[in-house]
Amino acid sequence: MIDRRFDTTLLLITVVLTCFGVVMVYSASSIMSAQRFGDGFYFLKRQGLFAAVGFLLMTGAIYFDYRWLRKLAFPGLILCGILLVVVLLPGLGAKVGGAARWIRFPGFNLQPAELAKLGMILYLAHSLAKKQDKVKSFTLGFLPYMLVLGTLLMLLLMQPDLGSAMIIAACTMGMLLMAGTRWYYLGSIGLMAVPVLYLAVMTVDYRRRRIMAFLNPWADPYDSGFQIIQSLLAFGSGGLAGVGLGASKQKLFYLPEAHTDFIFSVVGEELGFIGVVVVAALFLLLVERGLSIAMHAKDEFGRYLAFGITLLLGLEAFINICVVMGLLPTKGLALPFISYGGTSLVTSLVAIGVLLNISANSREERS
Repeated sequence: MIDRRFDTTLLLITVVLTCFGVVMVYSASSIMSAQRFGDGFYFLKRQGLFAAVGFLLMTGAIYFDYRWLRKLAFPGLILCGILLVVVLLPGLGAKVGGAARWIRFPGFNLQPAELAKLGMILYLAHSLAKKQDKVKSFTLGFLPYMLVLGTLLMLLLMQPDLGSAMIIAACTMGMLLMAGTRWYYLGSIGLMAVPVLYLAVMTVDYRRRRIMAFLNPWADPYDSGFQIIQSLLAFGSGGLAGVGLGASKQKLFYLPEAHTDFIFSVVGEELGFIGVVVVAALFLLLVERGLSIAMHAKDEFGRYLAFGITLLLGLEAFINICVVMGLLPTKGLALPFISYGGTSLVTSLVAIGVLLNISANSREERS
């Protein structure tokens, strides 16, 4: 019987971030959704429903022994691969802004890339725990993972979704490094990836323009640099304490994607520097709790799984915050728990449920 004294601090952080996200989605989207759908509560109702489903599944994940997930590692990865193929098929994949990243279902869109992130982490956790004595081998402990990773990256780049591809690659490298893979294997792959990444960015017009906008957004303030300039204006307008919840001006059709990728800009404008620091601190504390759970996990599978989930959520939050502040080139990555998006929110909450399950098991072992 599992001791249910799981990490209550992690649970509290998750609940606070998710509820805060629902409020911010409404604040950032109400006027736009009223104009577009004739209902100012359109995105609020959907995000609230996604949160409810996510919390329900998170509760189930807490009470479902995480060790049973090992049986789903390979089937789950294969399913993710199939979904990444399906999203590319005409008539099945939904295109938005020129990218085919969603599978349309009645009432919602499924984003397979979000599932692929967890699927890859689960596969790696199971396989690394199983082949712990072979991780230093190139042919048995490194090359197979690179083949799996390469397949997923190829499917993601065909959508195209460079942001998710880079996140999955970073999580894979981080988990392999934690498992004891020789650093020069990882370094060699990193060096080989540089020219590929360069070509993937500089030979595609919109990606190249994003890099140029990152380096100097004011060179094209009404096109490629428009979004980041509006984001910076939002942060600048917020000052120390913000203009007040709901009082953002940049969300009034100035800041594109105000309720999704750039929702943190609205946080900065409405809640100011104080709000930005509080949200960033909550994510830092979430990462600290996740790493603590990984360190105290009672088996290798739980340790790798907890580390991978923590790395995933931490990287996504870090990159999103850096992008909206102009510290990194623009990428289509959501801010976990806060940005609008059903697949992202539900998968993040399920991942937290698994983390809480691992913490409950480790506390049972220590008690």
